[in-house]
Amino acid sequence: MLLFFVRHGDPCYDPDSLTPLGLRQAEAIGRRLARYGVGRIFSSPMRRAMQTAQPAAELLCREIIPVDFASEQHAWDELTLHHEDGSRTWAAHDPKTQQLFASPDVRALGMRWYEHPAFAGERYRSGMERIARESRAFLSSLGYEQTEREGIYRAVRENDERVALFAHAGFGGAFLSHVLGIPYPQYVHTFDLCHSSLTVIEFREKNGICIPRVLTLSNDGHLYSDNLPIRDRPRF
Repeated sequence: MLLFFVRHGDPCYDPDSLTPLGLRQAEAIGRRLARYGVGRIFSSPMRRAMQTAQPAAELLCREIIPVDFASEQHAWDELTLHHEDGSRTWAAHDPKTQQLFASPDVRALGMRWYEHPAFAGERYRSGMERIARESRAFLSSLGYEQTEREGIYRAVRENDERVALFAHAGFGGAFLSHVLGIPYPQYVHTFDLCHSSLTVIEFREKNGICIPRVLTLSNDGHLYSDNLPIRDRPRF
């Protein structure tokens, strides 16, 4: 199986939607996925994700299947840092938290990083446990059951399908870290996802076991081929 993870296009957060650029990005990634072929299309129920999935669904004649666990709202409620003035920011974007994520003490905790005393009072544990639990159920429905080892799966049935999941960067960092068995602090400290980017993960079965492999991460080749501007990272 190939799992295509797509971040939504350039957004307007209020109201939840895509900007005109985001709509063009959605068309570009839709054409790209249509060339690859996708058997099923899943999406966060949030409008910016659904709008990004729409062109691919139309070109491939597929329905969009909403999956609530991929909603950015849940991740925002669980993986953000609460400041004294009442404001919030993604924990992964906070400079002090970034330093903690890179510390030996947090690294030593591995996948249970949220047990560090510095994170007491936040909802990181319940958020990561929810995403892990629902990600396991999602992958199990596709034929891959997680073993007792992080990032290793048992193939319960053959699956040569190509599956797309349209969602968000805030959710995606936690989802991909779980799928790959990489502790969340290390994943978000190192990797990012640009708007409408394509991340491809291969589930190749060998003797009934799959270790997911990243074939491409945050790839935006469709934006270059359509000569679309890139706002959230430099063009090289």
